[in-house]
Amino acid sequence: MAKTLVTYFSQTGNTKKIAEAVHDSLQGEKEIKPVDEVQELDEYGLIFIGFPVHSHGVPLRIERLLQRIPAGKKIALFSTHGSITGSRLSREAIEHAVVTASKTKVLGTFSCRGKVSAHALEVLSKSPEHRAWSEMAASAQTHPDEGDLEDARTFARWVVTLSAHK
Repeated sequence: MAKTLVTYFSQTGNTKKIAEAVHDSLQGEKEIKPVDEVQELDEYGLIFIGFPVHSHGVPLRIERLLQRIPAGKKIALFSTHGSITGSRLSREAIEHAVVTASKTKVLGTFSCRGKVSAHALEVLSKSPEHRAWSEMAASAQTHPDEGDLEDARTFARWVVTLSAHK
């Protein structure tokens, strides 16, 4: 079985916690690296890619990684966000990432809430168009919690099972 990579971009630590949960649940040869340390991708049979949602989008460094993944490579995506899980706002970035990685085989996606920085909440709460979102995001302050981490572990094991059959 080929090596598995878990890579991520994290500013507040939320996405790093999920990446570590994913990595810890994997068997076999595996690596975990921040996205800025990822060079070659050919040696990996499966790549998990995690990112925080920024302004309903994918951070540029993740977009760049997605664009350089070799065609046909098996990947799985995960994100953290301040929105309510399952809401349009929480899905937009993952959907954008799937489209950006269209030449790959996206085996699955996962997202969960993550604490939004106090500074971001303060700035956004002053903007009328972002006030409702900042109020919603304030309720994510305890995430990712143990339930989110267990869901991430389950997601990772599920993706590995899919990877073996595709």
